[in-house]
Amino acid sequence: MRILTRTIAPLLLVALVCSPLLAAEKSKNLEATPQAKAYRALEKTVAAGDYEAYKKNMAAESAKGMDAQMKEMKMDPKQGMAFLKAMSPSDLKFTSLKVDGKKATLTATGKQGGEMNYGTIDLVEESGQWKVAKQSWTNKK
Repeated sequence: MRILTRTIAPLLLVALVCSPLLAAEKSKNLEATPQAKAYRALEKTVAAGDYEAYKKNMAAESAKGMDAQMKEMKMDPKQGMAFLKAMSPSDLKFTSLKVDGKKATLTATGKQGGEMNYGTIDLVEESGQWKVAKQSWTNKK
């Protein structure tokens, strides 16, 4: 029994210590994917307030819908980008990626108003480039 305790206790300790390190490494690996890079490029357009660049990083169908939504809300591009910037989560970390041919789904966490939010980001590959089709965020896990 003593030998078993002496063997298992250190293994459990190593597992507990390494678990956060492995999670951080997984997040770093996700950052290197073309899908994550596509989303980060979209984030940069929001930060820059560049509506035309934003639409170029969106899937074609989503970009058309964005134009329609802006008209419906009676927002010009500058107002729309300010709204998007205000709604974008901070401290974004990717948690998983599922790729199925020319479609992919990233999941992520981020903060909105100081509260942890959980996001699902759908992407599609168009003309050899990954584009964001839609994203949804919630404060419920």
